[in-house]
Amino acid sequence: MAEWIYFIHPPREDFAATMTDAENDAWALHFERFRRLLAEGTIVLVGPTLGRHNAGIAIFEAPDEEAARRIMDEDPAIAGGFATGELRPFRVSLLRGRD
Repeated sequence: MAEWIYFIHPPREDFAATMTDAENDAWALHFERFRRLLAEGTIVLVGPTLGRHNAGIAIFEAPDEEAARRIMDEDPAIAGGFATGELRPFRVSLLRGRD
């Protein structure tokens, strides 16, 4: 299974501190989806950058680019127009606890 990373770019600086109710709702769905994908074994790791310039990353497994793009595009934050996504192939080279 190939590994992929997508960057989640919010629409403005200080996004985490200035989210509207609609944005907050979309991000709640976004996080719940990540929890489900983690439980299914698709997600390797996810998380946001902190500070004034917010962005997020998701590292996950998918069999090919089409499937990886579908995972990114179906993210509620991206599908809802609350963020943009940037997909790239990725290789986990070193990870604590992983052979």
